[in-house]
Amino acid sequence: MKKKAMILLVEDERMDIELTLDAFRETRLDNEVHVVQTGEEALDYLFGRGRFQDRVYAPLPDFILLDIKLPGISGLDVLQTIKQTPKLKRIPVIILTSSKEQQDRITSYDNGVNSYLVKPITFSGFLEVVESLCEYWLTLNINAPNDD
Repeated sequence: MKKKAMILLVEDERMDIELTLDAFRETRLDNEVHVVQTGEEALDYLFGRGRFQDRVYAPLPDFILLDIKLPGISGLDVLQTIKQTPKLKRIPVIILTSSKEQQDRITSYDNGVNSYLVKPITFSGFLEVVESLCEYWLTLNINAPNDD
């Protein structure tokens, strides 16, 4: 039996967190979703530091939904760290942001992002994005093997 994928959502805006979790529920996604709200928390989670030391409680994610605009350490800095770290670099990272800035897209792809999605304005549009995202990353995509 295939294990359910674990998703790490890195988002600082409470409304966007709720919107994303609502969209997951609406699409009947029953995967485990861990939420962190800053770049520092994301890196602590991924490196198993502080309150995230227990890998049973905080397992490495199967993919990461990452916002760019985060307090403190930016999402782009988090992305760069992930893709430069051997034990993390194969985890798919999907930027999910409101930024349509060309430079943000360029920097994201230059740093190894797997996909760049702009958050739609309406819930129905957001729901379509989440459905497509889940279909691809949880069903169709075959992840790279772990080094474990």
